[in-house]
Amino acid sequence: MENKTLVMDYYQLTMAYSYFMNGKCDEVAYFDMFYRKNPDKGGYVISAGLDEVIEYVKNFKFSESDIEALRSKNHFSEEFLTYLSNLKFTGDIYAVEDGTIVFPNEPLITVKANIIEAQLLETALLLHKNFANLITTKASRMKFAAGDLNIVEFGTRRAHEVDAAVKGAKYAYLGGAVGSSCVQAYKEYGVPAFGTMAHSYIESFDSEYEAFLTYAKTFPNNTILLLDTYDTVRSGVENAIKVAKEYLIPNGYTLKGVRLDSGDLAYLSKKVRAKLNEAGLFETKILASNSLDERLISSLIKEGAQIDIFGVGENLITAKSDPVIGGVYKLVGIEKDNVIIPKIKLSDNVGKLTNPGHKKLYRFYDKNTNYAMGDVIALAEEKINQDEYTLIDESGWKKKRLTNYYVKELQTTIFKNGELVYKVPTIEEVKAKVQYELSTIFEEMKRFDNPHLYIVDLSTKLLNLKKELLFKHKEEIERINENGLSKRISRI
Repeated sequence: MENKTLVMDYYQLTMAYSYFMNGKCDEVAYFDMFYRKNPDKGGYVISAGLDEVIEYVKNFKFSESDIEALRSKNHFSEEFLTYLSNLKFTGDIYAVEDGTIVFPNEPLITVKANIIEAQLLETALLLHKNFANLITTKASRMKFAAGDLNIVEFGTRRAHEVDAAVKGAKYAYLGGAVGSSCVQAYKEYGVPAFGTMAHSYIESFDSEYEAFLTYAKTFPNNTILLLDTYDTVRSGVENAIKVAKEYLIPNGYTLKGVRLDSGDLAYLSKKVRAKLNEAGLFETKILASNSLDERLISSLIKEGAQIDIFGVGENLITAKSDPVIGGVYKLVGIEKDNVIIPKIKLSDNVGKLTNPGHKKLYRFYDKNTNYAMGDVIALAEEKINQDEYTLIDESGWKKKRLTNYYVKELQTTIFKNGELVYKVPTIEEVKAKVQYELSTIFEEMKRFDNPHLYIVDLSTKLLNLKKELLFKHKEEIERINENGLSKRISRI
């Protein structure tokens, strides 16, 4: 595997060097990775990318060329470079499993390690999780829009670079796509590869009919013909039907499908369906592509479009409508003499205040329906009441009293003392988990406009700790802020 250890921001190294020079190498730190808001103003996120994080941590090692590159900066001592050359991850990592539905401010990954190791993981951990969460969630939204119809990821050439194309295809598959046009994703991950033909193929022949017939003879068991090179209704579908009648059907085959790639997809799909049905080709599927996203898919279905499969490209592989998920990695505690000293990040933006301390994440499920009823973030040493619990949303006004429930802890141990202790699931297992998880949340949380807000509560003990630390630093807050933040904090 290619060494990617230096996929980090330079400030991680400058901080690590300062820790090293000031005798903090053995200081144990706790960091949480979380995100602050759902993309596309949606109701949830699907957690993904843990497999990539695991690979990075397993292979975390500074190579000779890495050390030489750092040496050329003339910023670090030889003692520090020697330290790095012998460094490997020796700490603990706890994480929410891939495929799990998650919400803002929940600790998706917790790292416990000496402060240098923990600090150096920051960027790689974030980039793997942020991209994976974004594309998997986007795919699930498109699949939700499509309902019982299938979506295929067609965005390879629109991705921002090679890794984004290949891994994006994987995450699209996890989120609900049935496959991808990316052949490398098939090779690496087993994502089913799909493809038909380009307009250039048809243009290379003397006629559209000749192109269709040649393709049908090459792939008689999987003939899918592109209709819009010249004229979808007056030429494309007519030639497709002719090939089906004159070659495919007489030889025991069928016309598997046709593809629309431009124009008014609702109108054209209806026209094409009518002509196919008139010719008795009731089983021939209509695949449509052309800058589709979840809202356009929903609109097409409402308009009665006769589309069976949606090919989704750049709007999925780049999450074009909201291409950044605000994942962050924050220090939440320092361990001294086996006692965790909680840490909190202050800000003049209330939304950027962090939740301190070593924490665990729990989800409440209705015993009768298995629907998720709400989450609570608690300190690690807390026990959750199994009989009755009242969830309170962040505003403090919305409360939900729970009685008939069971509780599940969402983080699991991934690394212990630097050793991988977690069995990484297969891509098919994660895909199945995504579908199960989506079945545990209410449909109102999946809608695109004003989705139902899910309650993520802080335990009373954690909330009190947060207040205690806020007021401890109140004088500093008042000094650096003039916009009333400290008054708002007093009401938390």
